[in-house]
Amino acid sequence: MIPLSVLDLSPIVAGATAAQALHNTLDLARHAERLGYHRFWLAEHHNMVGIASAATAVVIGYVAGGTSRIRVGAGGIMLPNHSPLVIAEQFGTLESLYPGRIDLGLGRAPGSDRYAMQALRRDPMAGDAFPQDVVELQSYFRDADGSQPVRAVPGAGLHVPLWILGSSTFGARLAAMLGLPFAFASHFAPDQMMDALALYRSGFTPSDSLAEPYAMLGVSVVAADTDREAERLATSLQQQFLALQRGRPVQLQPPVDSMEGQWSPMERAQVQHTLREAIVGGPDTVRDRMRAFVARTGADELMITSHIHDHAARVRSYEIVKDASA
Repeated sequence: MIPLSVLDLSPIVAGATAAQALHNTLDLARHAERLGYHRFWLAEHHNMVGIASAATAVVIGYVAGGTSRIRVGAGGIMLPNHSPLVIAEQFGTLESLYPGRIDLGLGRAPGSDRYAMQALRRDPMAGDAFPQDVVELQSYFRDADGSQPVRAVPGAGLHVPLWILGSSTFGARLAAMLGLPFAFASHFAPDQMMDALALYRSGFTPSDSLAEPYAMLGVSVVAADTDREAERLATSLQQQFLALQRGRPVQLQPPVDSMEGQWSPMERAQVQHTLREAIVGGPDTVRDRMRAFVARTGADELMITSHIHDHAARVRSYEIVKDASA
């Protein structure tokens, strides 16, 4: 099986606090390291009551400091929210503290709603400059030659690995053009997955960073000891996406025995469409569906995200996934 990694949003479950969510994130990272997962990524989201990873670089430092081998990174930093120089300095600092273990995935979405965009002082058109911002950020990590009027300190010469994130074909084209690895958000935006992969692979230009295309796909997985228990646990994920669909994000809710009465037929169809690549089941089901997904997509790596209310059940899910990949 190909390498497996973890995407964690530091979920704040109903009735809990951000502090508890962050402590659970570190505990999960330690389990992931012990189990042999390759990376542990965190994502930038703002004004989301159920996500504690808004200060993403800070949380990456917390996780990297509490682990010893696993790669830790951003999946991702929403670059239009920030100055490329500031991100270079932040991740140059992380790379200096935890050498050889830091990844920097970059997205062009705001990771927030319009109110948070205003609070971030974000230009609504900032995403249009994303390709130029990525190139500028790359320049700050290159070896300094004395000619630059501005240097990232720390940052210059550290060559922090950059990834382009995407939920459409835009990111695929940019990653191919720049010769960078590409991570696609098939866990919440599967519609353009196959088109994006084809464009990335066919248009890839080798670079100093990467000789051949490398595609990592995000996959929602809810694994348990039986199919029935996994299906019950997955109702937390369904409730979360239903709330997002309604424009009212919530903390991660406990599972329910049935979603009947929770949604309308149209809402059910929309949530199921969004989550159609999700893998839910016991060990045999998870193994078979993961293998089928890799065979269909040709993914080079899978990044597993598991929105499970109970922390122990979430850790158990990642144990089952890793065993199923053996």
